[in-house]
Amino acid sequence: MEFVTVNGKRPGPIGQGTWYLGEDPASFGQERKALQEGIEQGMTLIDTAEMYGDGAAEELVGSVIQHYDRESLYLVSKVYPFNAGRKNIFNSCRNSLRRMRTDYLDLYLLHWRGGVPFAETVECMQELQRQGLIRAWGVSNLDTEDMQELLAVPGGGACAADQVLYHLGSRGVEYDLLPFLQQREIPMMAYCPLAQAGRLRRGLFANDTVQDISFAHGATPAQVLLAFLLTKPGVLPIPRTGRALHTVENADAAALRLTAEELAALDASFPPPTRKLPLDIQ
Repeated sequence: MEFVTVNGKRPGPIGQGTWYLGEDPASFGQERKALQEGIEQGMTLIDTAEMYGDGAAEELVGSVIQHYDRESLYLVSKVYPFNAGRKNIFNSCRNSLRRMRTDYLDLYLLHWRGGVPFAETVECMQELQRQGLIRAWGVSNLDTEDMQELLAVPGGGACAADQVLYHLGSRGVEYDLLPFLQQREIPMMAYCPLAQAGRLRRGLFANDTVQDISFAHGATPAQVLLAFLLTKPGVLPIPRTGRALHTVENADAAALRLTAEELAALDASFPPPTRKLPLDIQ
């Protein structure tokens, strides 16, 4: 359950997200440095989408990767559901490649389920692979029943990832989706692993248990949240930040090892699910 580049290199256990990046020209330089710092720190998997800023995030990524060996990077983008059929997907993919200034994507994801049948999307993904425009394909925001339906489609078993929201305060995927993916060796990419913003994020960072564990390790709450996800086999978190200092902090979380006692304390504060829950979006 690993991502591997064309030349066989594995990205670090933590990737970089780009949601909301690239949208403010005044922050472009700062965000560029953040992504560059991440690459230098071994966070060579970068996730983006045609939806993010109407392509602005892809353009930001494109400006960054020109300074690096392309085959050392693992680039992920996503196609809108309404573009995921024969009519639009090929132009969508080429437009993403143009904005990112690259010849191929390592992974191309269906952003969420829409009206295009899975069978048609899978056939299109296979054609993109034959054309050399993408190396692998996957999905995002698909729950267990959706995944079962996808895998039953001819060629659906080649799905290389499912990207969903997952963090310590939103553990619903642990009930059935994560075990389902683990059994089939399909990686889960965890977006918003530090929670998006607002009250929930503050509640996570200010939680007494999280604070105590942070203090014990000389770490930050964000690093504890990322370290928690890294204890789950097959999960790769993709935190997003526009600041290089926070990028380094995220990368350093890979070295943090939580004890069994600490994990039990986190379970007590943020109990794992005991029943099926819908996929979360915050």
